[in-house]
Formats: sequence, C-alpha cells, structure tokens
Amino acid sequence: MKKQSKSTERKSKTSTNKNRNREFVTITYMFVGMFILMMGYFAYFQVFKSEDFINSPYNTRQDKFGEHVIRGSILSADGKTLAETIVDDDGSETRYYPYGNMFAHAVGYDCNGKSGIESMANFNLLRSHAFFLEQIVNGLKDEKNPGDNVITTLNYSLQEAAYNALGDDNGAIVALDPTTGKILAWVSKPDFNPNTIAADWNDIVSQTDGENSVLVNRVSQGLYPPGSTFKILTTLEYIRENPNYADYTYDCKGSITEGETEIHCYDNSVHGTEDLKKSFAKSCNSSYANIGLMLDKTSFAKLCDTLLFNKAIPSVYPSQKSSFVLNENSDTSAIMQTAIGQGQTLVTPLHMALITSAIANDGVLMKPYVIDHTENYKGISVKEYQPSTYGTLLDSKEAKTMQEFMSYVVSDGTGSKLNGQSYQAAGKTGSAEYSNVKGESHAWFTGYASTKEKGSIVVTVIVEGGGAGSSVAVPIAKQVFDAYFNN
Repeated sequence: MKKQSKSTERKSKTSTNKNRNREFVTITYMFVGMFILMMGYFAYFQVFKSEDFINSPYNTRQDKFGEHVIRGSILSADGKTLAETIVDDDGSETRYYPYGNMFAHAVGYDCNGKSGIESMANFNLLRSHAFFLEQIVNGLKDEKNPGDNVITTLNYSLQEAAYNALGDDNGAIVALDPTTGKILAWVSKPDFNPNTIAADWNDIVSQTDGENSVLVNRVSQGLYPPGSTFKILTTLEYIRENPNYADYTYDCKGSITEGETEIHCYDNSVHGTEDLKKSFAKSCNSSYANIGLMLDKTSFAKLCDTLLFNKAIPSVYPSQKSSFVLNENSDTSAIMQTAIGQGQTLVTPLHMALITSAIANDGVLMKPYVIDHTENYKGISVKEYQPSTYGTLLDSKEAKTMQEFMSYVVSDGTGSKLNGQSYQAAGKTGSAEYSNVKGESHAWFTGYASTKEKGSIVVTVIVEGGGAGSSVAVPIAKQVFDAYFNN
C-alpha cells in the first residue's frame, strides 16, 4: 500500500509539473505574441504614422527643431520660391514670401501660429537631411543645419492667372488635376500679406465679422448657396429615378408657381419647350423647380450624402462641411428652392471642385494633395507623395452622361464663352442669391477642360456678389484655362 501511495504521489507531482510547464509555456507565448505585436505596431507607426503625429499642429514640441535647423523653403512645381528663410549676418532669421498676397492662403504664414503649407509641412521644413558629416561639423561649430525644402503641386503661372483674374473681387478659385488630385492653384480673397502678418495681426483679429476675415480660406472654409451649379446633383437624381430621362419635356414661360411659391428664371428669361439636356444647358429655374417636385426626397438626400454633403470632405486644408437639409417633412417651397441650389443648401468651392473632378474622372474621386515631394537643400529627394483614390462617387455611365450635359452648357448654353477654344471645355454656371435684395447673387462656375497633350484640369470659381455666373465667373475660369493650356 505504501509503494502504491508513493507511486501515486510521484504521478501527482509529475502532473502538477506538467501543468506548471504548460502554464509557463502559455504565458511565454503570450508575452512573445504581445512583444511581436508591439514591435509590429512600432514599425507601422514609424513608417506610416510618425510623421503625421510629429507634424500635428497640436504637437507643441515641433518648433524645438528650429533651435538646430534653419527652416526650409517652399517651392512651386515650376521652381518658384514661395517661402524662404533669410539669415542676416548677426544670425537673425526672417521668413520671407517673395510673392506676398498671391499665395497667402495656399502657402500660409509662420507667425502668430501657422496656416497653410507652413502648418501642414512644418515638420518637413524643420528636418535636415544634409549629409550626416556636414551635420556633425555644424554641430561642433554650433551652427544650424539647413532644413529640407517642400516642393508643392502649385503651378506659379496658373496661380498668377487665377489671382489676377479674380482682381479686386472677393471670392475663391481652385484648380485641380482630376486624374491625380494635385492642387494646381488655390486663391482666396480678401487676402493678406504674410510678410507683414505680425505687424498687422492685431488689426486682423480685431475684425468683428469673423466670416469675412482675411484669414478665412474661402476655397475650403467659405460656405455659399451653390445656385445653379447644384443642378448637377438634381440632374443626377432625376436620371437615377427616371431611366427614360431623355423623354422629359417642359414648356418654360419664365416662371413657375406651385401653391404660394413662385420661382423665376434668371432675368425672367423664357426658354420655351425644353428637354432635360436643354434645361440644364440654359440653367432653367422653372424646369428644375418642376423636376424637384417629382423627386423622391429620401433618395435625393442619399445621393447628396454619397456626394459628400453633411460630412468631412477629403482636404489637406481645414474645411467646412457642406449642408443639405431636405427631408420627408420639407414643404413645397423648400423642395423647389433646393432643386435650383437655393434654400438652406450650402457648399464650399472645394466641394464643388471635387464633385466636378469625379465627373471629369469617370466617377472616381482622387484625394486632393498639395505637397509633391520633399528634398534636402542640395536637391536630393527625401520623400515623394503619390496620388491616391478616395472612392467612386458615381458610376462611369452617370459620369459620361454628366460630361455630355456639361459639354452642352459650353456649346449651346450659359458657358458659351468657353466654346471654340484650343481645348475642350465643359461645366456649369450658377447665380446664387444670398440676400432678400432682388438681383444680389454670387457668380459661380465649376467645370473642366482638356487636350490630348496636357490632359485635364478642373476649375471652380465663385465671385461674391458678382451677379451672373455666365458673364462674370466663366470669363475668369477662361483666363485660368488659357494660362494652363496656352502658355
């Protein structure tokens, strides 16, 4: 009995040891697994996230790099210096913007905070990829290393054309490459001189009307009624609900009345008998108010949601959300006003440019970007940025249909000032009322142009209080197109 008891005891100890070994192995595997996961995340963070984290405007330690590095320069895609740091004999540094106001909102400022590219590329500009032996020598001499340069996608000639075309008017112009998302021009007025931002700061921030501040980047932060440019969306919804849309007809008499709501065509124009394509080309308010009454409000809201209303749009600059509020409870007046781009609908110029880009690119929206690459002070490339797809906003068939409609605006409609050029243009005009005073309206144009040699470019224009898009915004867009294709 004793021998049997010892044998049982030995088996019990062996079993206990095995269980302990099993637990030890399990714990070891768990720690090894956690270590591998941590190392994997560390590698992922270093490759994909570290720059975004360090370059966050909320990271207050960024400017510590400035104690050892001379801030790099910002250049246009065609080699113009847009911002540079000038070092005096006594070692004092001055940030200088050779073109002053022209690139104010695109490039931004580096004083009293940061904005524009100066903000988004702050970390890049304060890094130095000078040869490491050179950095060691500079450290021993207690001298700063030269920072990296940021090469943008901005085209100087195009920016100059857009800036001059807008003239003394307030508003915004943005130009994009729809196939890549490259931002080619970015103009917002009123503007400011980044060279004197420190001296002017108190006057600027003391402005009581924040929405009209010179610091507001109207391309991505200005919210406006879209006017007839919104008929792009109304048309898309009608086409989706009516496969036989080509059979649509309407007899325009210059106005339409439904209940207590009366809608007039611009300048009380009488367009006569129209199909959908002609209604779009002539920008007939009466016809589109009529169309609005036919649409399914829930489906219309879903379309606008797909086209990025009421949500954050892809943008490298701080942006406002466009708003679309039509719903099942909306009354007749709201429906008719919304269909023609009035009512409570608001949109940013950048958002209209992105919708236009998706149409021009067969339904696919590319993410807009403004930094092409960074390089050290000797011109050796450090990092390159590549085009990336945001998503498909509409299918290729719908995009082709809208391309056809927008081309008809130029050949037979309100965009005729763009007809007969060296490039093929398409677009949509708009005159958006913004007050109760009859005749006060913003002038809109959003469209694109292309040639086989130079590809495509999207241009969106808004002139605050400009009046008719056809007579004010279209000629401005033409100057930008001309600068791109003819120079």
